[in-house]
Amino acid sequence: MPERRVVVSGASGLIGRALIDSLVADGYTVTRLVRHPAQGPDEVTWAPGEKPLDPAVLAGAEAVVNFNGATIGRFPWTASYKKQLVWSRLRPTQTLARALRELGDDAPLFVSSSASGYYPPDGHGRTFDESGPRGDAFLSELCGEWEAAAVASGARTALLRTAPVVHREGVLKPLMLLTKLGLSGPLGRGTQVWPWISLDDEIRGIRHVMDHGITGPVNLTGPERATANDLGFALARRLNRPYLLRAPLWAIRFVLGKDAVDALLATDSHVVPAVLLESGFEFHHPTVEDAVAAAV
Repeated sequence: MPERRVVVSGASGLIGRALIDSLVADGYTVTRLVRHPAQGPDEVTWAPGEKPLDPAVLAGAEAVVNFNGATIGRFPWTASYKKQLVWSRLRPTQTLARALRELGDDAPLFVSSSASGYYPPDGHGRTFDESGPRGDAFLSELCGEWEAAAVASGARTALLRTAPVVHREGVLKPLMLLTKLGLSGPLGRGTQVWPWISLDDEIRGIRHVMDHGITGPVNLTGPERATANDLGFALARRLNRPYLLRAPLWAIRFVLGKDAVDALLATDSHVVPAVLLESGFEFHHPTVEDAVAAAV
């Protein structure tokens, strides 16, 4: 039986680790692109933005999965950190795209990260599927550049517009601490609509894209609309803590910075996974309450 191989960059993050565990459990061979000296046959050292990647590393793989980028969960987004957010995404994507382009028609499927922040964050609760417009906020423009760098590979390309992942190491990490201390409550009015997805469905969604050879934008988001209050209430119930203390957005912006807060906490857009649903994908956690229960 021929080897089934997937190349993964950015393998040390939450999603990368979980995807690799899923692939290995199903018998795949995974090649990890790493910045440190390779420590085994499953690792290849690369230096994106500094030198090209040998296309032979990607040749013969079923897919190349691109997870790279400094965390958007670090605050505030200073001018220097914004540059890090941009280049930590663009340089690896450009390096992979260049190597894939050299493989021509033999290039594997390119599964490249993006984010649900592609869409207008101030959507006033409007619904966006994959045909929706790009916003003009910092994160929206970054996602646009990120996707353009991936598409420049010329390979078949899937663009994963991932929502914040409901997990202890994801969007729940800061919220759990506040909730355990009894300090949680509405962020602003609390009725703003937040995109979200469980880690399990994130990984299953990526595997679905790979298995079906889906290309173009793919929203990796939960199917049911949820507000900031829905997530906060669900977490407080699971931890048996109150959900009372309202935090005004002006105060949060003062502490964390306007760009970050508007992109992550004040966002008000319902991003629906139309491509996944139309291709037959079934969610294990269709509501944010289900996702919180699975994570906590």
